[in-house]
Amino acid sequence: MTARSLAKAEWQGYCDLMSKGLLGNQAEIEVGSLVFGDQVAAKWLQLLGITYDPKDDLVDIALEGFDHLIHQPREIFVEDGPEGLRTMEIVGADQSRQIVKLRQPLMITKR
Repeated sequence: MTARSLAKAEWQGYCDLMSKGLLGNQAEIEVGSLVFGDQVAAKWLQLLGITYDPKDDLVDIALEGFDHLIHQPREIFVEDGPEGLRTMEIVGADQSRQIVKLRQPLMITKR
């Protein structure tokens, strides 16, 4: 698998497409920053959806019992390949990195 950057114009549509296929998938969120180091924010919880709201410039990662918000994201990278999406990395305004790891790869089909 290779990581690739998504253009900002793709963020909302990509998140909408991936959220449609998440039923039953679990995710872990790792956060890395220069100030706090690397930490696990959520460990293998049911992933309910990932959305990007361009009006508020906000990525919302909804997990069962946990909501992870990233204000003013700068970049989004996805690691996907023939077997599907494995990870998504969101770089925040403060240069922190939020890495969403999927327990099972997610196939994303275009509309």
